[in-house]
Amino acid sequence: MEAENNMENRLLLRPGEAAVALGISRSKLYELLSRRAIPSVRLDGSIRVPAIQLQAWIESQMRKQAEAAGQ
Repeated sequence: MEAENNMENRLLLRPGEAAVALGISRSKLYELLSRRAIPSVRLDGSIRVPAIQLQAWIESQMRKQAEAAGQ
């Protein structure tokens, strides 16, 4: 049961789980998903966020902010 709750071992996250991982609300996550700012996949009509893509998105955001601060 504990392994099921551990998001670190999951390849795909539900939107609510991804929101928790990012520390944002579900509505904000859905906004980002609708703008295709955060990558997602659909499985039988359900939205899932690939954990590895979420990490890559965070790193991309950090690079963009560092570049903007350096200008």
